[in-house]
Amino acid sequence: MAVAKAVKEKEQAPVAAAQPAVVIDPAREPIVVVDGLHIIYRVYSGGGNKGTAATALLRIIKRENRPQMKEVHAVKGVSFVAYRGDAIGVVGTNGSGKSTLLKAIAGLLPPARGGVFTDGQPSLLGVNAALMKDLTGSRNITLGCLAMGMSQEETRAKYDEVVKFADLKPGFIDYPMSTYSSGMGARLRFAIAAARTHDVMLIDEALATGDAKFKRRSKAKIDELRKDAGAVFLVAHNLDVIEETCNRVIWLDDGRIKMDGDPQQVLRAYTDATGK
Repeated sequence: MAVAKAVKEKEQAPVAAAQPAVVIDPAREPIVVVDGLHIIYRVYSGGGNKGTAATALLRIIKRENRPQMKEVHAVKGVSFVAYRGDAIGVVGTNGSGKSTLLKAIAGLLPPARGGVFTDGQPSLLGVNAALMKDLTGSRNITLGCLAMGMSQEETRAKYDEVVKFADLKPGFIDYPMSTYSSGMGARLRFAIAAARTHDVMLIDEALATGDAKFKRRSKAKIDELRKDAGAVFLVAHNLDVIEETCNRVIWLDDGRIKMDGDPQQVLRAYTDATGK
């Protein structure tokens, strides 16, 4: 297996500092291994007085009040293994590193230290997933499916299923997405993403705006994806969705794993600690 081989090679390589090694269950098939992952953002802070463009230029020339680069350590030494068939909920307060972790698994953020190993191609689905707002929902279905690597024949075969799953108001599938509510847009994004089997599916808040009926359908679809594909990661502030959908929960706190295990136990501890 590609993931297990990559981890074995990393374990045999010399390390600069002692870190807890990931332990892989030989009876299960690993699909994602996150090993001592650190993600650091570099951002520039403001330079103080704002003023006009002329005064700003003068400050630059005089090297006064220049923006300072700061480092934000968003993920701090996170390690875990996800196995084929897992549906993992990721919880934590705002700023705890949840979305950053998903982006790192998707390969969108480079690790400062540590690494992420995946067996297959991760696909990140978020509420802000890129669809063309000036195009109709119908056109976005076609483009979205093709962008995921589906053929034109596969796209045509899945089209009616996507439309039905999104459950938009009558006629809205032929309206530009700029006319959609946030809930309608989120449902269409999820429906498009769920049209194909994913090796690793990463869902960031995509279910937060759905109604009870849509959440039930989404749960059934995620269960289906777990059987047919690899692993599913779900970030959502709605803990009921996490508990009903996932077989495991990771609690992130200040970029570190606070707890990892059974959904009821982790969510109970998280609720007691945060009052959420």
